[in-house]
Parts: sequence; structure tokens; C-alpha cells
Amino acid sequence: MVLDGLDAQAVAQAAQALAAGELVGIPTETVYGLGARADDDAAVAKIFAAKGRPADHPLIVHVASHDDAQHFAAEWPPIAKRLTEALWPGPLTVIVPRRAGVATAAAGGQSSIGLRWPGHPVAQSLLRAASALGVRGVAAPSANRFGRISPTQARHVVEELGDGLLVLDGGPCDGGIESSIVDCTRGHPVLLRPGVLTRLRLEALAGEALRDRDEAAPRASGTLEAHYAPRAKLRLMPAEMLRTALQVLAEGSAKASPLKLAVYCRTVPRRAAPGAVYRPMPAEPVAAAHELFSVLRELDDQDVHLIWVEEPPATPEWEGVRDRLQRAAAA
Repeated sequence: MVLDGLDAQAVAQAAQALAAGELVGIPTETVYGLGARADDDAAVAKIFAAKGRPADHPLIVHVASHDDAQHFAAEWPPIAKRLTEALWPGPLTVIVPRRAGVATAAAGGQSSIGLRWPGHPVAQSLLRAASALGVRGVAAPSANRFGRISPTQARHVVEELGDGLLVLDGGPCDGGIESSIVDCTRGHPVLLRPGVLTRLRLEALAGEALRDRDEAAPRASGTLEAHYAPRAKLRLMPAEMLRTALQVLAEGSAKASPLKLAVYCRTVPRRAAPGAVYRPMPAEPVAAAHELFSVLRELDDQDVHLIWVEEPPATPEWEGVRDRLQRAAAA
């Protein structure tokens, strides 16, 4: 059941559902989330069941304020303070020490917890309404089957999880890929997952370089090697390799049955492979991030066997898009 996220009564209904331990589809500026009250382990278990997600894989807890975030934290490291004061509400998740006995299931049993104050106005309205009902935080991973393409529109959530779920429609997500995750539990910041926020901006605000994920990092959402996958096999290819492969197809070298192929690239070659479905990739990383998951869903809907994607540039601005494509290709 999709409700208008701008309707105050719909928001109130969704807040009441959360307070009662039910699941709600929530729009954010990154992707749509599947939310349950974070302080109710039985409600959180419904998220894992609906997604087919391992119960030890932690969820991000979304809050309506800094005060609500403090409810879940045993301490608030200086790096987390600097980052959240500058970037909250927004597409940033910080990993901090978890207060004992709080949101155990949402944290996947870990001693740390991921917290985010989203900037989407519908998400903020819902979280404030839920907080007023005693729900201090909402655990919400992306509202899709585990390991599959994240939803960026309300209809994507229905397609993934069925129309029995209450979904607040907040329109298409602006960011298009999930939040950046920074681990703040070890005295130095560690980038666990890149997002729309660039590494350079995060480093400037943190006041030091972000280290890369290592074996000591806590488990975090969206960091499995294989993730964000379409049904079709996705192959990530350097531009020259992609052009060569498409030229071979265009010249008729493939004698087998027609290949059901989709191509997502920044420059469509002069000699396009016959029958292939082409989508141009934006030249700007923010625009590419915004449309990435929607495009992969559209190409999947063409019933193609393969999706060939041109590798994005190896620059910091493209890090979030590269990360999602690399994980999709590993599935």
C-alpha cells in the first residue's frame, strides 16, 4: 500500500505502524529503506525475514535528531561529532560505540552501531512523528531483497516486497546510492562504504585522512563483496575493452543465437552491436549516482542476459558509483 508522503495523515499512520512493531517503506535522499523500530528486536527480525538478510549483518538506525542519536551511543567520538555537526541531516552514517542493551538485533550483535539522520523531508516528518510516540530510532536497510538492486522509487519497493507493505511515497531519491559510512570507533576515521559525499569532503571535515576498510573494521551495511546485483550478469569493462567487444559483435563475429545484451556507457560507439539495448551514462558522477540503480532496473526489465558497463573514471568523485558497480559485478 503506497501512501502520499506529503499527507500528514499518511505520515501519522506510518508512525503508528512503526510504534506497533510493523514494517514501513521509507523514502530517504539516498534510497528507500525498509524500516522497523530499532529498540524492538522482534520488529527488527521482520526486516531480516522480509529481505532474506543474515541476522548478523547490521542495520543502520535512522534518527530524528542528535539527541535521539545519543540514545543509542555509549560515547560520541570527536570525529563523529565533527562530521555529524557539518553533514547531518544528510547522507552520512557514522559507526560509534553502542550503548549496552540498546538495539542489539539492529546492530547485528556488535558493540558498535551505525547511525544516520536523513535529510529527506518525508523521512524527517516520519522520524519526528515516530519519536513523539517513543520510537527513538528506526532501523532501515534498503527496501529490497538482500543483495539485489536498491530501490530509488516507491514502485521499486512494491516490486521487491509486495503491495502489502505500507510505503510512504517521497518521490525519486535525489542521491541514488546509499550513504557514506565512516567508522569512528578506533581513534582514526575509516571509510567503510563510499557514497555521494566524496572522500575529499569527508577528510576536510574530519581534519585527517580517511583510512580504507581493513579486517578490524566492524561489519556494516552494503559492504559485502557481492551486492546491488541485477538479475542479468553485470560485467564492468574498461572503455577500450568495451569498444572492442562491441565492435566484434557489430562485425558479426558471433555466430551463435542473438545475444540479449544491454550496454551502459559514457560514449556509444559508432558501430553499435545489433539488437543491444544502450543507455548513456552521465558524464558527471552525481548524475550517474542519481540514476544508477534505476537504470540497472530498467535494463533488467528488458530481459537481457548480460549488462556491460563502462568502468567509471578512477577519481575520488566517482568512488561511490565504482563501489556499487564493482559489487554488482561480483555477484
